[in-house]
Amino acid sequence: MAHVIFTRGITRTTAGALTLFALAACSFGPNGEPPAMPSPAHYGAEAQPTQTVPAQGVTQQFVVGAKAVPEWWKQFQSDDLNALVDEGLRNSPTLAATDRSLAAAREQLRAQVGSSLLPSIDAGGQATRERALGIPEAGPNTFLYNVFVGQLQAHYTFDIFGAARLENAALAARVDVQAYQFDAARRALAANIVSAAIASATLHAQIEATERLVTLANEQARDTVRRYDLGAVSHSDALSAQQSAASLSASLPGLRQQWTTTRHALAVLLGRTPDAAPADLDLARIRVPEQVPVSVPSDLLKSRPDIQAADATLKAAAADVGVATAQLFPSLSLTASMGQGGFSWPVALSGAGALWSIGASLSQPIFHGGALLAQRRAAIDSYEAATAQYKQTVLAAFQNVADTLAALEHDAQALDAANFAARSARGIFDETSARYRLGAVPVTSTRSSEQQYRNAQLDEIRYTGARLSDTAALFQAMGNPVQDMQGAGGSVAKN
Repeated sequence: MAHVIFTRGITRTTAGALTLFALAACSFGPNGEPPAMPSPAHYGAEAQPTQTVPAQGVTQQFVVGAKAVPEWWKQFQSDDLNALVDEGLRNSPTLAATDRSLAAAREQLRAQVGSSLLPSIDAGGQATRERALGIPEAGPNTFLYNVFVGQLQAHYTFDIFGAARLENAALAARVDVQAYQFDAARRALAANIVSAAIASATLHAQIEATERLVTLANEQARDTVRRYDLGAVSHSDALSAQQSAASLSASLPGLRQQWTTTRHALAVLLGRTPDAAPADLDLARIRVPEQVPVSVPSDLLKSRPDIQAADATLKAAAADVGVATAQLFPSLSLTASMGQGGFSWPVALSGAGALWSIGASLSQPIFHGGALLAQRRAAIDSYEAATAQYKQTVLAAFQNVADTLAALEHDAQALDAANFAARSARGIFDETSARYRLGAVPVTSTRSSEQQYRNAQLDEIRYTGARLSDTAALFQAMGNPVQDMQGAGGSVAKN
């Protein structure tokens, strides 16, 4: 009977050990994989066209399934624009600060991995002179002596249930978040520089056209006033001409303020002071890219830095759940020390002064007022929040692409109509000017036809700038090529 009982004891011990190691081997939290997202056939409410309508002689083609372009701003074929972007990427203090923060986070990760997975060994030395009470029967009531000690101390905590490994995985994922955010900041800086340069050039062209319109309106107002003085027109006609000229003049300060603000913003993006704002680009020399890549939704999930950052945040939250779970289980630590010691240097250095100790400590949480369980529930809630945030980030990315695709199609349509109107108005202006030189029409007819042409030109300038800006926005919305994104953040945890 005793033999049977002993066998059962061994069986139970073995089963308990197997259960313990099974728990240690299994994952205490979610795997961190992002939730499955829909893969729409097309981004917008309507299927995107394969190309836009031709505008100013350029038809933009949407190359579905093409890879994102790393240095997409070079597609505009403007050396001046390329130089501005390169300068901004080199000199931006914001980008430099983000880069240094990322470097600091990587070093902190290396420090945590080294301190949590490897034993710590410290050397220590001590030399003291002490005064203690003596034994009255043996002589004086004081006793003076020296103590010399030199030791090596080692400490190691066994990561039985993976708490340290999971903490490292969580920190590594957060470093990946910073890496993707740095890439997003770099691309956003390039996009902001391109947009600001295009906006500044567009506003400059608008100001020039508006200044000419103001000149024509003032000339028209003066002629109308003279005709009123001669009795050829009514007083209301003279006042109406003056009011039109004044209203047009009032629009100029606002345009100039926008232009000035944009130039100041561009200077700061380049790392300059506002007084060193660069000269405006020539809007006519910025080429519209004829081919624009449109990644399929499955590739977009891997190429957008914001989606990749949300994915890394999700992995960090999953690891946090594992850490909170592992803290419910025992913790085993081992300490050891060895050295020499004595009341004099000869004794301390001799074999009689050898010192050593070794010990192990086992800790099992029993009662913490429900804190550990509450921390685990909080970690689970944070993971679920990260899952929802990932879904929202993906949906927002799909919307961003859908909006820019629709904007490009509508920009082309509007620009084509504006270009046709401007060419027609220019034809009328040229014909009227020729007839005026022959004396067939008065100068007012020439002025009126030029006003129509300048107004049509203003619309064309606006839609040209909008098409360029929205093209830049679509390149930006595509993110980075997949291999570049994996290199940007995926390797961080391995460093």
